[in-house]
Amino acid sequence: MKSITSRDNPLYKDLRQLAVSSQARRKAGRTLLDGVHLCDAYLQHLGAPLACVVSESAMKLPEVRAIIARCKAAAALVVMLSDAMYKPLSQVENGVGILFLIEEPKVQPPSKLSESAVLLDQVQDPGNLGSILRSAAAAGIREIYCSAGTALAWSPRVLRAGMGAHFLLKIFENADLAMLIRTSTLPVLATSSHATQTIYDADLRQPLAWLYGHEGQGVSESLLALASGTVAIPHKGAMESLNVAACAAVCLFEQVRQCEREK
Repeated sequence: MKSITSRDNPLYKDLRQLAVSSQARRKAGRTLLDGVHLCDAYLQHLGAPLACVVSESAMKLPEVRAIIARCKAAAALVVMLSDAMYKPLSQVENGVGILFLIEEPKVQPPSKLSESAVLLDQVQDPGNLGSILRSAAAAGIREIYCSAGTALAWSPRVLRAGMGAHFLLKIFENADLAMLIRTSTLPVLATSSHATQTIYDADLRQPLAWLYGHEGQGVSESLLALASGTVAIPHKGAMESLNVAACAAVCLFEQVRQCEREK
């Protein structure tokens, strides 16, 4: 195990930049996973990180020691910092004291949609994006396409909200949603509060792509015009619409329900 004691250490300076700067993360193609759950999920699904970074006090915790042992067994770099040096690296208040340095996966997008997927049109809130990823993974979706203007999928906030869903998905950022919809051989359903058909009336027992939009403006008019159809979620009360993450969860699991009923 390597101990870093100087704030001028090159690795420590890189970690500081990655912790606070989206520009630094994009340039390096790297990001940080914070906490036992994310680190454990990464080891389970994708293997060893570039580095495992722990605070001195976290070394006392059995769950942290177990992750360190797995990292060492995979020949990953393990770095220990004083609590004072570790604190600026974590955005989690009262966190456990362990993080992974990882490469952001580089995935080549397919030329067209061939399986159920989620298309996101300028979903800007990191918490919403992470929640959608989590619901999609739980519903068996494997492909996510994010337009320009959507929150950065591998940012620490989205990673925390995703709770490990990232490691089960192929996430394509800066995707050309219009091109994907035009060339899709699958139905593309957009959610709209103005739609006359509800998700409970729609036949969802087939592969399809779901299209969700900006928190305030919804799916853009140009993409709505390209979609195969629109569906609404019926609701009672005076609220005009659902949060986009809640909307996605309802739609995805109605599709799961209909598909399971056919078995």
